[in-house]
Amino acid sequence: MSIGCNFGYTKVNLLAYADDLVLLAPSWNALQTLIDAAAFAASKISMTFNTKKTVCMVFNPSSRGKLVAESFPAFTVCNCPLLFVNQFKYLGHIIDNSFSDDRDIAREIKALFTRTNVLCRRFKRCTCLVKLRLFRTFCLCLYDTALWTNFSSGTFNRLASCYSKCLKSFFGYPKYSSVTMMLFELGLPSFSTVIHNCAVSFTSRLAACDNVLVSCVSRLSM
Repeated sequence: MSIGCNFGYTKVNLLAYADDLVLLAPSWNALQTLIDAAAFAASKISMTFNTKKTVCMVFNPSSRGKLVAESFPAFTVCNCPLLFVNQFKYLGHIIDNSFSDDRDIAREIKALFTRTNVLCRRFKRCTCLVKLRLFRTFCLCLYDTALWTNFSSGTFNRLASCYSKCLKSFFGYPKYSSVTMMLFELGLPSFSTVIHNCAVSFTSRLAACDNVLVSCVSRLSM
């Protein structure tokens, strides 16, 4: 029985970042086996699982003909059943079992509005130069945009609109001001430029990474 998922010629069944673990398996039995192994290893070092934060997600195959079942029995860790979810936030990124990035884009829209509102409340009376530094620091750092590959145009356009609204709100421009004129006067990049720069930065860091798994996934995505 295979208890890992194949990425090219690399079999992966565990992703770990500090105390956040992701178990990957191609079948129900394989995942339960991994959960049992993780629970046994944790017991050896007196660690316990937070079952309220431990959830399971099923990714269906793209072809309905390869679908094994519509539902599965509950997985258990230390005899405690785990919940099934359709989406989950891992390391700040919302993963959806439909492979859609719309919910993660909606998360970024909310985050951008929140950061801008904080800046407006605290630094409304600052000079334009100070505001520019603050906006570049806190509002041009869109999170994991380079990972978005499957999303609706409507959701993406709402993020573009959010960027323009945040600019106008923080710098005091009227609601119907020309975005092009505003960007020219402030010397700030357009939304499409911000997205492009994020993609270029991610690609360069990806190319420089010597992690075997990252390199394998990178080759498969080309």
